[in-house]
Amino acid sequence: MAQQGAQLDGAKFCCSICLDLLKDPVTIPCGHSYCMSCIKGFWDEENEKKIYSCPQCRQTFTLRPVLVKNTMLADLTEELKKTGLQAAPVDHCYAGPEDVACDVCTGRKLKALKSCLVCLASYCEKHLQPHYDAAPLKKHKLVDPSKKLQENICSSHDTVSAAAERTERQRELEVSRQNIQQRIQDREKDVKVLQQEVEAISRSADKAEEDSEKIFTELISLIQKRSSDVKQQIRSQQETEVSRVKELQEKLEQEITELKRKDAELKQLSHTEDHNQFLHNYPSLSQLSEPTDSSSINIRPLRYFEDVTAAVSELRDQLQDILREKWTNISLTVTEVDVLLSEPEPKTRAQFLKYSCEITLDPNTANTQLLLSDGNRKATSMSQQQFYSSHPDRFTVWRQVLSRESLTGRCYWEVEWRGGVCVAVTYKNISRAGNSNECGFGRNDKSWSLDCDTNSYTFRFNKVSTPVSGPGSSRVGVYLDHSAGILSFYSVSETMTLLHRVQTTFTQPLYAGLRLYYSFSVGVTAEFCKLK
Repeated sequence: MAQQGAQLDGAKFCCSICLDLLKDPVTIPCGHSYCMSCIKGFWDEENEKKIYSCPQCRQTFTLRPVLVKNTMLADLTEELKKTGLQAAPVDHCYAGPEDVACDVCTGRKLKALKSCLVCLASYCEKHLQPHYDAAPLKKHKLVDPSKKLQENICSSHDTVSAAAERTERQRELEVSRQNIQQRIQDREKDVKVLQQEVEAISRSADKAEEDSEKIFTELISLIQKRSSDVKQQIRSQQETEVSRVKELQEKLEQEITELKRKDAELKQLSHTEDHNQFLHNYPSLSQLSEPTDSSSINIRPLRYFEDVTAAVSELRDQLQDILREKWTNISLTVTEVDVLLSEPEPKTRAQFLKYSCEITLDPNTANTQLLLSDGNRKATSMSQQQFYSSHPDRFTVWRQVLSRESLTGRCYWEVEWRGGVCVAVTYKNISRAGNSNECGFGRNDKSWSLDCDTNSYTFRFNKVSTPVSGPGSSRVGVYLDHSAGILSFYSVSETMTLLHRVQTTFTQPLYAGLRLYYSFSVGVTAEFCKLK
């Protein structure tokens, strides 16, 4: 028992850092003692913080304390060594440098068993017991021992516990959840509205399809009836004309028979030797019946029913023209069905390219001094006339050409040009024959154009010319939003620069157009670029 008491007394002379008897003991301002080398090493690690603390009581010192050897402790530890007493066996319950120490223990601290997130303190098994026994403390949150409890303290000037902060944040969380739930309800309503729109669109489309099919069926039935009527008329007229011809044919055959009989009688009379008998019979035999009028046979060269075929062909051509014209309007009406608000106008070239369309030139519209090439995407201004067949859609004087495709909805295309060209859009019913303004792009109310020259741009509409400033480029981009009435021209290089923008109302489908000037020194060309 005496030896155990000596050991317990000896434990009081141990360094809490190295857990051995003090060597060159020093006492710091808070009263705790350590080996000089141990506390120096501990404070060297804290040097960057410029705040020094006691490893046991955690008291801090702004200035690093000056260490002076405690001679009395040094003498006592020497006496202990002489009596053969060594450091007490290291108890595994004591906290080492890497352990979390109990914040309640005094003197040599025991290892903490748990840390409390409410108290922001760590406890050994003995001092933790109240958290198991006291009702208020039972609600505290216990976690494994942690040296980072201070991180749970709010960093504001007025520090609060994590629990108090949690309570405040919990209220904010509930508000956030209420907002989220309200948004969910709003979005669910929106989804329901959109679903109703889908159903309404589907019903409307189904009815339009049903009605359109019924109308086209009626048209087909009408055409079939007219076809049957024409067929019946042809056959009826055929029967009438054949009957008339056969009636005339029978008369002619009867006349031929009569004439042959008369010829035989006259032949027999010519051989009569009795002169008196000859003279007696001749008057009656020489009289001939009136001949059938056959002049109607040769009134005109017969064409029979070829004129009917020509008339039906003319009807077909007229119907095709009407269907082609009306079909464009029908197609435009369909594409203008727009339930949701239009998307924002593109800003970047990548966004414009989403609406890129492939455009080719229509040879039937090309002026004879334009040469089309590269799959009818490129036009070149020529000094010599090119051979094109006659066509009513051809521009006879202006060196212009239209696209084959009509443009509705959202479209974007680019034109690479050289020399002096005009990039335009126009209605199909623009005039073609002659050199009047009614035929020239931008010189009437049916077309909009951008004249591109080496040093300048000019926008034209309805005889009004507007100078346009912008960076020179050999490529022009054109953006069309038909339903929104937006037409924009851009200078395209490494970036896109808006040259001119039109806001109007388009009443018909549009067609892309090009006008090329002529230069003796520069080959004038314009080409629709492949963008996909």
